[in-house]
Amino acid sequence: MTNKPPRTIGSFPSTRMRRNRGDDFSRRMVAENKLSADDLIWPVFVIEGNNTREEISSMPGVSRLSIDLLVEAVGDAADLGIPAVAVFPYTDPSLKTPDAKEALNPDNLVCRAVSAVKKAHSDIGIVCDVALDPYNSDGHDGLVRDGIILNDETLEVLCKQSLVQAAAGCDIVAPSDMMDGRVAAIRKALDEGGYEHVRIMSYAAKYASAFYGPFRDAVGSGGALKGDKKTYQMNPANSDEALREVAMDIAEGADLVMVKPGMPYLDIIRRVKDAFGMPTFAYQVSGEYAMLKAAAGNGWLDNDKVVLESLIAFKRAGADGILTYLAPEAARLLKS
Repeated sequence: MTNKPPRTIGSFPSTRMRRNRGDDFSRRMVAENKLSADDLIWPVFVIEGNNTREEISSMPGVSRLSIDLLVEAVGDAADLGIPAVAVFPYTDPSLKTPDAKEALNPDNLVCRAVSAVKKAHSDIGIVCDVALDPYNSDGHDGLVRDGIILNDETLEVLCKQSLVQAAAGCDIVAPSDMMDGRVAAIRKALDEGGYEHVRIMSYAAKYASAFYGPFRDAVGSGGALKGDKKTYQMNPANSDEALREVAMDIAEGADLVMVKPGMPYLDIIRRVKDAFGMPTFAYQVSGEYAMLKAAAGNGWLDNDKVVLESLIAFKRAGADGILTYLAPEAARLLKS
């Protein structure tokens, strides 16, 4: 009796795919992507006060924390193995001005929070948002004159903002403003200021998305926003443009690149990773978080399962890491 070669379908042997799905050990053994706490960056919101916690109604389970509670929460996150946090401020409306000068205050809320967290938890990475919307009375990421967002004038302010954040102890500055040329300008300012070690995580492909609403509630910029951000954030219809944006930021000195939002733009994550092979991050934004939590809260979805499934989708698409409000919850689930 002679051995016959396996019958093929196309170029693949005719076999039963279910064999490798039959046992837990086998499913784990052949998994193409793995999710761990190392993949997670936790965005956090800080507010003035002491022992102060303010729930964000549009983001169930997420709160603004005073610096003392933030330090405690970051310690818990570090114990779960989360490597970094991204700090966003809720700025007192009285400090918001057309020139966003509070962004340059070395004693502003973010700088004090970064300093306190770094003092208490020196090993955890701190990411700081570089943009003017928390400080601008117009609610825009850049300076505004006669309804026009000023690109080059904004770059000067962003450079100064990056320097005060670096001085406070920030490890990674993350320009989310989408002004042209900001990565090169910030890199030059950091290097000349003696902060060559500070990395730049560029919001390289950031779309003018409707999924940011709860975040704007969290930082208090939504009510201040005049108009929209379509003149500087990307058109959701475009994909090739994202590659040009990412290519420019890499050429200007970005160490890491980000796609935002996340799940509606998995195709962009895949294209960016395939095209550049750079450390690529996804931001599972506030609207994505709110949708999952609302559905789970109503009993329409299994919370624990969709938390992990939503995050592994980013790994499958090519993301090296994910900024997600689910980070502590996901890290606990991964440990269990």
